[in-house]
Order: sequence, then structure tokens, then C-alpha cells
Amino acid sequence: MSNPTAAMLVIGDEILTGRTRDANMHFLAGELVKHGIRLAEVRIVPDVQDRIVEALNALRAAHDTVITSGGIGPTHDDITADAVAAAFGVPIDVRDDARAIMQDYCDRMGRELNDARLRMARIPEGATLIDNPVSAAPGFTLGNVHVMAGVPTIFQAMVAGVLPTLTGGDPLMSQNLSVERAEGDIATLLGGLAAEFPDLSIGSYPYNRDGVYGTNIVIRGTSGERIDSAMGKLCTLFPEAVG
Repeated sequence: MSNPTAAMLVIGDEILTGRTRDANMHFLAGELVKHGIRLAEVRIVPDVQDRIVEALNALRAAHDTVITSGGIGPTHDDITADAVAAAFGVPIDVRDDARAIMQDYCDRMGRELNDARLRMARIPEGATLIDNPVSAAPGFTLGNVHVMAGVPTIFQAMVAGVLPTLTGGDPLMSQNLSVERAEGDIATLLGGLAAEFPDLSIGSYPYNRDGVYGTNIVIRGTSGERIDSAMGKLCTLFPEAVG
């Protein structure tokens, strides 16, 4: 499949320690599929600048789009913006348009625009802002990297704003078949089918339901005709299967 690829970089010690369960990856994957973009890689890194820079440079070189989540808040360990600036080799400072957004929000909410909140107005040079309709503090885009908040409601709102600007591909479609056979018993047959249809992704996912072992087989691709053809052969291989 030749659709554009995306990568996600999840940033934060709280994810790695298990204090916070990441919900953004699941949401992002689903939204990208609708847009014809394949989420091809996800990395999770701690709040360590060198680690963020290393991962970001690798991902932005390998994929059409990179989306980050986390680390753009007001506290000392929110270092994503600095790391992105370092990765691109550009300076970072409080920017007038971002400051104005934060000042307006603070005025409306009756809050002080203090130094901590001003941290969220620090934007790498050359970046464009990503709107945050939930809590005002903007994300930003630099090159093919889109930097977003980790809070799921804000992340989702930012994704909705960025997706229309991305170059998508053909919609990704899928069909699935359930076979009451263990994955090891059907692996050879599935390998032969995958070789016959190299343009499709054929995945197998084992399950155990009430003591019955089986496998869900999922065929994905951008051509409905090819998926139908592969599914027809799959049904021939496993006539007892349930679609």
C-alpha cells in the first residue's frame, strides 16, 4: 500500500510509569485511516530532551507526517517545544501572536498571565500555530511535525484542525473473517494468501471464547475489488468461517 505514512511520538514520564493511560494513539490511528494515511510507527519517550530530539529526527525523516502528544504545558518538565526547536536547529521564544492568545484567554477566565502560562506561548521560529479551542494554549507545526497537547480532549481538537491540511490517500478499507481454528493451524495457508496478494495487508488475531480457540483474519487495503477477491479465496480455504 502506497498511502502516506504517519508516525506518532508520545512524550511523558507519566505514560512510561503507568500513571496515565494513553488514549491518543487509538484515536489518532482511527482518524488517520479515515483520511487515507497509515499510522506506521509509534514511539514513547520520557521527558528527556536528548531522547525527544533523537526520536523526532528519526521519525520525521522516515515518514510523511509526525504528530507528537504531551509536554507543551506550563510546568518545568514540559520541554517538548524546546526539544522540537533543538531538533530543527532554530531558536525558541515567546511569540506575540501566541502571547495574545494566552492573554485573551486569561482575561476571559480572570487569571494572571504569569511566567508559567507564558511558557505555553514559547514557539520555535518558523512554526505555525495549531488552534486550541478547548483551553487556548496553542500547539504548532514545524516542517512535517505537528506538536499537540497530551490531554485527550485538547489533542482530539487539535487533530481535527490539522487533518484537513494533510495530504491523504485512498481510503483504507477492511473485511474480516472469524475461523474457529488456532492461529498455528492456519499460518501456512495465510502466508500463501499474503504472497498472492502483496498489495494487501492480511493480519491474524487469535482469541479464546468460552474455551474455543479461533482466529480473526483481517484483510486491509485501498482496493475494494482486491479485498473482495482475497476474501473470496479466504472463504474457499475456510468454508466453515463466519464473516
